[in-house]
Amino acid sequence: MSTLHTARPPTANRILNALPPEDYACLAPHLEFVSLTRGEILHRPDEPITYVYFPNRGTVSVFSAFSDGGGVEVGMVGNEGLFSVSVFLGSVMSPLEALVQLSGDAVRARADLLKQEFKKCEALHDIVLRYAQAFIIQVAQAAACNRAHKIEGRLARWLLMCQDRAMSGELALTHEFIAAMLGIRRAGVTEAACAFQRAGLIKYNRGHITVTDRAGLEAASCECYSLVRSEFDRLLGSNDHKL
Repeated sequence: MSTLHTARPPTANRILNALPPEDYACLAPHLEFVSLTRGEILHRPDEPITYVYFPNRGTVSVFSAFSDGGGVEVGMVGNEGLFSVSVFLGSVMSPLEALVQLSGDAVRARADLLKQEFKKCEALHDIVLRYAQAFIIQVAQAAACNRAHKIEGRLARWLLMCQDRAMSGELALTHEFIAAMLGIRRAGVTEAACAFQRAGLIKYNRGHITVTDRAGLEAASCECYSLVRSEFDRLLGSNDHKL
């Protein structure tokens, strides 16, 4: 479960950092810093969303689970954004699951209190709506990518997105987990990952992936990675870590 921090470390979340000091000060009494543990479920389908999370490090996967036990990731959230934007669009329910994909930490606030501030704070209102547009583009592009592009390009895109949000080239990921997120067979992930390792793009060892050639991985990715990254930078401002 999430563990509350007694101290208040500085935030790395781009939405919170974009707020003017006076607006952040209005939010501060509602914010608490939490640790996020890999595999932790932040929201279960069709349950009320009680907290909004602003990740600092790590990633949250927004996952669509199917009745046959399968599923696919439809979106990824890191320090560029928040979960769940639907709270600000008039709904505190979602059929999607949110689980911690890579461990890290976040700032969270009660959804009802944050909705009140959203109505009062023009800067928060503006940045959240711009993030909502960027996230919708990410979801739409992921759907197109899953339909149109080969496994190698999709895997490269997904690993780059993970690296950006983890702010590290060291990723604790298994082939089985990646297959579940991409909605493909594990054998397909293994084949593509082995090809990347032979090419010197990554190293893989027992559930741990190290990105060793970032530029090469970008070259192996389909165009969806750069398209979505550009939209996030356009709508939220550029960032030292690529998105």
